[in-house]
Amino acid sequence: MTDARDLMERAARLLDRVEALLPKAPAEPDWEAQAFRWRRLGGRGHLRALAHPQRLALDDLLCLDRQKAEILRNSRQFLAGRGANNILLWGSRGTGKSSLIKAIFNSLCDQGLRLIEMDKDELVDLPEVLDLIHGRPERFVIFCDDLSFDANESSFKALKAVLEGSLNAAPDNLLIYATSNRRHLLPEFQRENREAALIDGEIHPGEGVEEKISLSDRFGLWIAFHPFAQDQYLAIVHHWLGRLGAANPAPETVDPAALRWALQRGSRSGRTAWQFARDWAGRDSDAS
Repeated sequence: MTDARDLMERAARLLDRVEALLPKAPAEPDWEAQAFRWRRLGGRGHLRALAHPQRLALDDLLCLDRQKAEILRNSRQFLAGRGANNILLWGSRGTGKSSLIKAIFNSLCDQGLRLIEMDKDELVDLPEVLDLIHGRPERFVIFCDDLSFDANESSFKALKAVLEGSLNAAPDNLLIYATSNRRHLLPEFQRENREAALIDGEIHPGEGVEEKISLSDRFGLWIAFHPFAQDQYLAIVHHWLGRLGAANPAPETVDPAALRWALQRGSRSGRTAWQFARDWAGRDSDAS
């Protein structure tokens, strides 16, 4: 009997040591926060509240009126509990795709909109995130920036399952807003076009193309972003120079420098305009 009791005590001490080595259960998310970041620590995922989310204003995003209106309309419908769609924002780099999502969030967060940022590699954890927010009164947008997949990636399959492809339905208080430079999120190859077949006079894409379209097709809204025209780019430059306090920049001085900057970068984008304006305003401060 003594041996059995001693064995039980040794087993209990061993279990205590093992438990001390195991990762602790993540704390309950701070639901008072407005923005979150999904993180994994010690093999466990948790929603980490962001104390200082980037505060972009819609008025700072110029030449995107059509895109603003479409995403605002969809987001307001979502907040009101009406029909709304997952959105894929696709197009040229630096044209304001991710900035627009952040600005929409900032304009609607006081009305109950919440943002959860997830990297591509973390999308395999989507079922865990869905379990956490299921039944919550807030309305959540999962934000996935700069998505691009290979067809066999597990994160590709996880996202595809959540976007209307799983037996387990996504909660009503969730939408996914994703950005990508690729319309179909996957690399496209010329050889895949040769798989197309002519059937009863109609062209049907091959299986490779159909597989690639199958993910982007699950987003209810596709919103395109294109490179800015020269006058749009310069308007954005002058907007940011004003925001940054540059001293009355004359167009005949600023515009040629801004165009040379864009030529060096190979892009007339909002990002390029912002970077030029920061550099110009910084030089202007040094001169004064």
